Amino acid sequence: MVKVAELLGVGTPKTVRKWCRQAQVDAGARAGVTSEETAELKRLKQENGESKRANAILRSASAFFAAELDRPQR
Repeated sequence: MVKVAELLGVGTPKTVRKWCRQAQVDAGARAGVTSEETAELKRLKQENGESKRANAILRSASAFFAAELDRPQR
């Protein structure tokens, strides 16, 4: 692995081993989370974060408008 890492210009053989393991997982030859599943999980986490932020904004707006409705009209 050391020679392969040097030929590829990669910092450490550990990186090459990690790539090989991930390739085996992606090919179904080894148990684990595939690259596709990892990307999907990342996308879903981002989408969940955006939804939480949008919900917080909507809660704030709802509270603001509810307070406006409760104020006496002039």
